[in-house]
Amino acid sequence: MARFINGAGARLLRLVVALVLLASVVASTAQPTYAYNWPPVLYRGMQGSAVKELQIRIAGWAADSPSRTFLELDGDFGSQTEAAVRRFQRAYGLQVDGRVGPQTQAQLNRMEESDRSTINFDWSEFYSKDGSGFRGGKVSEATVRENIRRLMWKLEALRKKAGNNSVNINSGFRSIAHNSRVGGSSNSQHMYGLAADIRVTGQSPSQVQSYAKTCGFSGIIRYSTFVHVDSRIEYPYGSQQWWWP
Repeated sequence: MARFINGAGARLLRLVVALVLLASVVASTAQPTYAYNWPPVLYRGMQGSAVKELQIRIAGWAADSPSRTFLELDGDFGSQTEAAVRRFQRAYGLQVDGRVGPQTQAQLNRMEESDRSTINFDWSEFYSKDGSGFRGGKVSEATVRENIRRLMWKLEALRKKAGNNSVNINSGFRSIAHNSRVGGSSNSQHMYGLAADIRVTGQSPSQVQSYAKTCGFSGIIRYSTFVHVDSRIEYPYGSQQWWWP
């Protein structure tokens, strides 16, 4: 009888342990209700809106070393997108296979907040400093917001490459009026939501500049205390040239 009870108890214990392990696995891949609805797996050769959303989120992993290259947001999962996926996976300790399955999708979704900002950046950090929010620029408020969202994802990559040190936004979007008051150029990328002037805790402007050159930024200007970054070459209303003086 004792042996029966002990045996049953052991089986029950094994069942409980198995259920706990299963729950932990489910919890590790569970997604918040607002998470992007990815297909089961994304891989090379696929096309569509989910691929474009992926490209937005991994655009900051465009290169391994300083390189004048950026990840095109064309919705086509080609070799460049696969290489960026691999860099992202390696950086976050995921299986490096170039395929975007549940674990990689979970990591991408954990990095997004319910208001579509990213985990380490808030919309308010990028507001025009004259109190106009994202209004009064050279494109619509909605366009500025989407441009800032894409900028946030590149800055997430830069932050990771800089040892997870805080990225401080000196200047994000500027209304036309505010840009004029601070003496910005007549076609400043700040007025489109394409640019940010940043400082990284514990990193010199030279170091930040070096990280930025791997993140797909086509405009990078180093100043004495901060670095300007933008994605000017990717947009029809941006400055259509690389600018790394």
